[in-house]
Amino acid sequence: MLSNLSRNLTYICAVLFFITGAGLFLLPEALATHFAWKVTAFMTMTIGGWCLGFAWLAFVNARRWNWALIYGSHLNMMLFTVGEALVLIAFRSKLVLQHPIAWLYLAAIAAGVLCTFSSLYDMILLRPSIKMEGPSMKPIVRFLVIFFIVFVGFLGLYGLTAAPGAIGTNGGIFPEIMTPFTLRSFGMFYLALALAVVPLFIQKALRPALHHGFAAYGLIIFITIAAFAYVSLFDFHAHPGGLLYFGAYLGVGITTLIVLFIKGTGVSRN
Repeated sequence: MLSNLSRNLTYICAVLFFITGAGLFLLPEALATHFAWKVTAFMTMTIGGWCLGFAWLAFVNARRWNWALIYGSHLNMMLFTVGEALVLIAFRSKLVLQHPIAWLYLAAIAAGVLCTFSSLYDMILLRPSIKMEGPSMKPIVRFLVIFFIVFVGFLGLYGLTAAPGAIGTNGGIFPEIMTPFTLRSFGMFYLALALAVVPLFIQKALRPALHHGFAAYGLIIFITIAAFAYVSLFDFHAHPGGLLYFGAYLGVGITTLIVLFIKGTGVSRN
């Protein structure tokens, strides 16, 4: 297992992401103009959903703290925070750090980067095993996992490479025009989600996959709530791609909920 330092840093991430996410999610109209870069209220609430989702993920991981169980979802947070830190560095000239909410977001990302370095050091020094006894993923679950990797991975790579004005960036899927800063941030978010699932697919063990779905479920819930809160921004007749945005989250959310209800959340039910 990883060290207590990495576990404590994971708890710190949970706290910082929760505080940041609560503000952005509950007060998007008020905080949109004070965020770290130019965003709309809907984008602000969505980013708040990210933060709340990662707060839940970090808390569940730190609470369970069994590397063979949590490695996929912990990798998700590591990839997300390091990736978002790289985006912040790349667009540092666009940062506006005049409000506490902007500094809170940077602090949460910085804590995640520190946790990543600590976790990587533990992985090299302690070499924790990711092998876990128990059932393997059924073929249908493996199909759903590979579909998730391909679909979400494509969204991530597209968000990281698409030029402003490309298909889907001008209200075609997300209902608002994204700046390059926001587009890259969204792309990194999706790419981290996809890459973190790859080791689970390779290992084939069911329990870590169930834990991953449980730990990441907050992301689905809060981002979906944000979408429904601003559903008036979507013009499904003129831009039917907006249905893909809703459909993706609802489809993944409903499917994951059914699997978790039937199979559990990865821990023993005894």
